[in-house]
Amino acid sequence: MWRCLIVEDDADNARYIADGFRSLGHVAVISRDGADALARATGESWDLVILDRMLPNEVDGLSILSTMRALGKKTPVLVLSALSALDERVRGLKAGGDDYLAKPFAFSELAARAEALVRRSRTGPEIRMLQLADLTLDLARRHVERAGRPIALQPREFRLLAYLMMHPGQVVTRTMLLEAVWDYQFDPQTNVIDVQVSRLRRKLDAGGAPTLIHTLRGVGYRLALGHGDGDGNGDAPDTREAPP
Repeated sequence: MWRCLIVEDDADNARYIADGFRSLGHVAVISRDGADALARATGESWDLVILDRMLPNEVDGLSILSTMRALGKKTPVLVLSALSALDERVRGLKAGGDDYLAKPFAFSELAARAEALVRRSRTGPEIRMLQLADLTLDLARRHVERAGRPIALQPREFRLLAYLMMHPGQVVTRTMLLEAVWDYQFDPQTNVIDVQVSRLRRKLDAGGAPTLIHTLRGVGYRLALGHGDGDGNGDAPDTREAPP
């Protein structure tokens, strides 16, 4: 699993890419304008950036790329653009792009190129196992166990747990979860996240195991062993169906 920032102002295209990566078990976050993309690309840690050339307000994605490289950011960047002429591809690579793919494209090719870029950028062994206390999550096998007890999770539950386990002890807000797991498909005020977390917690805590997912009222969630100030573990009853 790796974290990908998708800089794309076209909502349908962005969702198409994000859904494809999520189906492969990765975390995908979408940014739709230049200012937000620059702040995220330079201020957060990513395994890959998919960067569209033409952004709102006549922003060329290559300016974001040049700034990243000027700041010493070595994150692999795949430039995605309708500008397919040879000289445009050369401009993209000279600006610091690691690969350049013209639109329209097949997701299978985009995914293959992305995997190759991430693989080449990693100098150490790829992380495939996440663990907190007696909870383990195997990213490659998509298998979860707690104290040796297998836990069957739906795909979205697995992505939710993986995201929490990649941020152990940290406060994860609902907005962060909407970006990484739901792709802004729901209003941040909806209780769909609470419902999904409640179901996940019940599966993890079956048999009286200590609670690992703690609710911070009005803020978000923290995956940790033990309690923190202001933690609450109860959730409202399920009053509506969470999407799969």
